[in-house]
Amino acid sequence: MSKTQVTVTPGTHEIVLTREFDAAPDVVYAALTDPAVVPSWWGPHGLTTKVEEMDVRPGGRWRFVQRDADGNEFGFNGVYHSVQPRRVVQTFEFEGMPGHVMLDTMTLEDLGGRTRLVDQSVFQSVEDRDGMVASGMQDGASQSHDRLDTILAGRTT
Repeated sequence: MSKTQVTVTPGTHEIVLTREFDAAPDVVYAALTDPAVVPSWWGPHGLTTKVEEMDVRPGGRWRFVQRDADGNEFGFNGVYHSVQPRRVVQTFEFEGMPGHVMLDTMTLEDLGGRTRLVDQSVFQSVEDRDGMVASGMQDGASQSHDRLDTILAGRTT
């Protein structure tokens, strides 16, 4: 299993996540954009995810709600700006900190039956980016990718 690489370059407004999966790009794309599959991999261990809205098309909206063991809920939302089979551009906002919206570009590179996912998140400020890093997003992203890797194992469609 591959590990998620997290690149946080000092002084920039971005975080880049890179991960390779043992599945073709169309299989990875399907798991990333299917509202029935997203709850099984999105978010860190110990939290459940409910997809309240996921209209994967330009101008479509998405909203996910995570719940912890104590019943606390955490909402996330955004708008899809561009949707292509190997590239999705969307906004991302944690509802606990409204107004701090980032632009997220996810690309899938074909590695001959394997896929390299590159996820570039651009924040409005270095402070917003640093806040995301301090929130533990690196661990959460790695756990999400680990869970996605498990789901992709053996999938051909």
